[in-house]
Amino acid sequence: MRTDTEIRHEGVAMLIKNLGPIEAERFIALINRERFDYTEWRRNQWLGETVASLAERARKLRLASK
Repeated sequence: MRTDTEIRHEGVAMLIKNLGPIEAERFIALINRERFDYTEWRRNQWLGETVASLAERARKLRLASK
């Protein structure tokens, strides 16, 4: 199991790789400024979805990434 520091380091590296250093920093600043209620987000995250529809979406993503 990775440490929190390792996960943060990898996350920042991925942001920089995909967004570039300037936009990665802007993204982090946006996240830090935004009031975010994780519990509310999770409560509403999969509204209207079923296990079958989520499984189908996962299959499509897996096939698209090959």
